[in-house]
Amino acid sequence: MASSEGFLTEEQRQKLKIASQNVESFGLSSSPKSPTYLLSEYSIKAPPAGGGGGKAASAGIAVKHVRRSHSGKCVRVKKDGAGGKGTWGKLLDTDGESHLDRNDPNYDSGEEPYQLVGTSVSDPLDDYKKAVASIIEEYFSNGDVELAASDLREQGSSGYLPYFIKRLVSMAMDRHDKEKEMASVLLSALYADVISPDQIQDGFFMLLESADDLAVDILDAVDILALFLARAVVDDIIPPAFLNRAKKGLPESSKGVQAIQIADKSYLSAPHHAELVERKWGGSTHITVEEVKKKIADLLREYVESGDTIEACRCIRELGVSFFHHEVVKRALVLAMEIRTAEPLIFKLLKEAAEEGLISSSQMVKGFSRLADSLDDLALDIPSAKTLFQSLVPKAVSEGWLDASFAKPSGEDGVVPDDAKVRRFKEECVTIIHEYFLSDDIPELIQSLVDLGVPEYNPIFLKKLITLAMDRKNREKEMASVLLSSLHSEIFSSDDIANGFLLLLESAEDTALDILDASNELALFLARAVIDDVLVPHNLEEMSCKLPPDSSGSETLRMARALLSARHAGERILRCWGGGTGWAVEDAKDKILKLLEEYESGGVVGEACQCIRDLGMPFFNHEVVKKALVMAMEKKNDRILDLLQECFTEGLITINQMTKGFTRIKDGLDDLALDIPNAEEKFNFYLEHAQKKGWLLPSFGSSAPDASLTQAAAS
Repeated sequence: MASSEGFLTEEQRQKLKIASQNVESFGLSSSPKSPTYLLSEYSIKAPPAGGGGGKAASAGIAVKHVRRSHSGKCVRVKKDGAGGKGTWGKLLDTDGESHLDRNDPNYDSGEEPYQLVGTSVSDPLDDYKKAVASIIEEYFSNGDVELAASDLREQGSSGYLPYFIKRLVSMAMDRHDKEKEMASVLLSALYADVISPDQIQDGFFMLLESADDLAVDILDAVDILALFLARAVVDDIIPPAFLNRAKKGLPESSKGVQAIQIADKSYLSAPHHAELVERKWGGSTHITVEEVKKKIADLLREYVESGDTIEACRCIRELGVSFFHHEVVKRALVLAMEIRTAEPLIFKLLKEAAEEGLISSSQMVKGFSRLADSLDDLALDIPSAKTLFQSLVPKAVSEGWLDASFAKPSGEDGVVPDDAKVRRFKEECVTIIHEYFLSDDIPELIQSLVDLGVPEYNPIFLKKLITLAMDRKNREKEMASVLLSSLHSEIFSSDDIANGFLLLLESAEDTALDILDASNELALFLARAVIDDVLVPHNLEEMSCKLPPDSSGSETLRMARALLSARHAGERILRCWGGGTGWAVEDAKDKILKLLEEYESGGVVGEACQCIRDLGMPFFNHEVVKKALVMAMEKKNDRILDLLQECFTEGLITINQMTKGFTRIKDGLDDLALDIPNAEEKFNFYLEHAQKKGWLLPSFGSSAPDASLTQAAAS
């Protein structure tokens, strides 16, 4: 019987069978009841019922687009079986409109589409910086040093500790004085225990390198960083020599170098600088020096009674004045002398404090040195003080907590290597120099030296003078140089001056351990001595031959020669400490003109010479010569030549300065003739007079005087 769908030929049935088998093998079926949609793949059509053409042919239904629904109806479907009423859609339907509904009770998040998201690998250093920033913030909030130290230990990454120092200081710089003080206290507490000395120095060097960047964001960053540096030196967590080394590793124009210079000149060179620096942000203890001394005395006496070394060390640490630990050493030793039975306990405490790093080696030596200097006064209360002290030093050295260099071959007191006479001379020198720094009275100092009656020790006095001045402000440095000029013209020979500087150069390395930037300072003193005609360049050559070529002294000499070879060396070197009076050059010229006018109008030669001396500018005395000659031409008063003669006779104006003054007049004769028509005639007269009196260098009248005056110009 004919079906409405027509009949399939045998060939068509075979193709349908193959198609059905393929579908089953892939497990793909649009509907379990109706696989007939696969006929569309083969474009199969049923032939007409009668097997013939005509109308029957046109009435046949194409199987390709026919599908039977579940209701039994015959419906038209979309191409490729992609939909229609009552259908399930095409195979592997990926229609973009399909989406998951998160509100659907059967929603499964695992069916959500996903994509790989790229991310950068975290930097351990960045993670460390974030972690320590949190530690620092917490420390600034609670002030708990022990907790901060514990957190830092737990953080690990000890190789990154310099970054912690940089972060701590940079964060404190942008906060109040309280946080700055807290940062300094924390650094002292972490020193040697959590952070090694080298890491402390590395951290501060990183800060100096980034000073230019810090200055962009933080007001007065350079000054604040300078104070942190000074505080670190005072607290003994970085050595003074670090600043000089760091300066060499930084560009000269950098803010880091500026910070080092400010730390050196403004903070560490001041008298009592340790206390001033420690109090700059309010101090960690907020108590006076006298109160600290009282606390030290109390804790030592309590220790002698209890014998609890741990508690005594804790009390010393809580004082928070590491720069003042030399007072602990001194008072402990005095107590050991007063109470003989307490000596073992005192030695036990000092040894424990040294081994823990609580009292540094420099503070220990300083305490012993202070006691050695006060033995004469102490002997009034403890008659056997010197003998007892002499016995204490070897014991301390043998136990390893006092530097062996302190116990030198004994003199009168067993400590100072020089004989008693030299030692007494040094003590007198210190007193005389201190009085001079206070009074600025050169004649009084000279008389005091004459009264001592030991001219063979003049080089020792010079060494002591320069050493004391190097550890003070620019005012005292300038006073020392002015004094040397006076001593040279009064009681010191050229050999005394040269031998004194040689002593300084030989001990330059030792001096650098105690005085910040000692090498540079000594080079300036040497250059200034040449400028002031106290030394001559040949003296520097002689000293160089007597020093090891690779020594610190030889390096200092090279620096001095470099300073002298610079353009306008004389004026620059004198101005390095502000000059004798701090006047500007124009002010000095005005004063020279006034004193000459006063003398020309009837003044006394002695007073005029004193006024020139009071100027304190020996390198500028050629201006006196020039103005005196011009005034003599203008006023037609040759009396001024008497003044020049007196200045030359006294050594107030040197032959170099006299020659330079005449040279300046000679070079400016053409301009001078516009105001003084007979200027050349008068100059020739004065020149002849000067040559007869021996005021000028023999080479002045040669055809090439400039070569001989090059050295004079430097003076």
